[in-house]
Amino acid sequence: MDNPVPPRAARPGPRRRDRHGRGMRGPIAPPQVPLAASRAEAFADLVQDSVERLERRWPQLAEIDFLVLEVPRLDGPAEAWSDEAVPLGGTIPSREGRPARVVVYRRPVEIRTKGRDERAALVHEVVVEQVAELLGLTPETVDPRYGED
Repeated sequence: MDNPVPPRAARPGPRRRDRHGRGMRGPIAPPQVPLAASRAEAFADLVQDSVERLERRWPQLAEIDFLVLEVPRLDGPAEAWSDEAVPLGGTIPSREGRPARVVVYRRPVEIRTKGRDERAALVHEVVVEQVAELLGLTPETVDPRYGED
C-alpha cells in the first residue's frame, strides 16, 4: 500500500514546541515576584530581616557577618553525632582579621516549623540568641521582645 504522505524527518536541535503545539512551558511567575524565590532565598531573606531589625538597636552588628548554611557539619572525622539536639545556629568569634560570624542552619529550622510566620519567629530567636552569645549579653537585652511569641 502506498503512503501518500511521506514521514517527516527528525530535525536536529532542540524542540521548539511540545507535542500539543502550545509551546515550551515557562516559569509560573516572573522572577521579580516572591513566588519565584527558592526556599533558600526566602530563608536568607528572613535572616536578613531579623538582622536589620536588630541593627537599629545595635549598630555594631554591621561589623558581623551573618551566614546561612544548610546543615551543621562535623569538624573532624572522629567526631560523631551525639544524642544532643541538632543546633539551629552558631557563632564564630573574630580572629586573624576576619569579622565575627553568626551562622543559622536552614534545614534544622525548617524542619521545626510549619509556616512562614512560625519560621520567621524561630529564625529571629536563633539570631537573637547567637548575637547575645557573641556580645556576651542575655537574649532579653539584645531584643526586649525575645520569647514573647
